[in-house]
Amino acid sequence: MSSRFERYAMNYTHIALASFGAVVAYFVYGFVMFAAWPSMKTEFKKYPNVYRPEDKMMKVMPFGMVAILVGIVIVVILYAEIYPTGGGIVPGATVGALMGVYTVCIFVIHNFVNLNIGVKLTIYQGIAYFIQWVIVGSAIGLIYKP
Repeated sequence: MSSRFERYAMNYTHIALASFGAVVAYFVYGFVMFAAWPSMKTEFKKYPNVYRPEDKMMKVMPFGMVAILVGIVIVVILYAEIYPTGGGIVPGATVGALMGVYTVCIFVIHNFVNLNIGVKLTIYQGIAYFIQWVIVGSAIGLIYKP
């Protein structure tokens, strides 16, 4: 009896391409979101004892970028396992929406509980990160082919 893994081998080149495309989508959306929604950035600045100033944040940004890349590669691999024959934008958006809900629950609400931040910032983050993951998932769905 053959397993699903024996029937469909993941295409590592396409995993790399989908990961790259998803990382680009992640950062483009993040840049556009902060430009289009300056009130969110203002809300972050209300908590200087919680969040680093921008100049200090830039010094540790490479660590965050590597972590984002690793996280997105994992989501691409999960996508490839869920849709071994490929899927497209709708399955990608579905995986992205699931990741968005996961992120809101495990990161955004968790931070609201543990950090001294307000409801407004929590809502901003919840909306922004959910949309970001739907976009990332959509990019994965469009790019990844087995």
